[in-house]
Amino acid sequence: MRRHSSRLVKKEFPQVRKKLWKEYFWSRSFCLLTTGGAPMEVIKKYIESQGMK
Repeated sequence: MRRHSSRLVKKEFPQVRKKLWKEYFWSRSFCLLTTGGAPMEVIKKYIESQGMK
């Protein structure tokens, strides 16, 4: 399913290809995050600011 859905997204939105790393759309890795009890607004601002530096 993944391969088919990513192909459709890339076909419908060709600008997505510019953001991909080596044509990979999905990752087999995972990420586990903890917030240490930070309020959601702080977490949201942190995520939104990523990549702006």
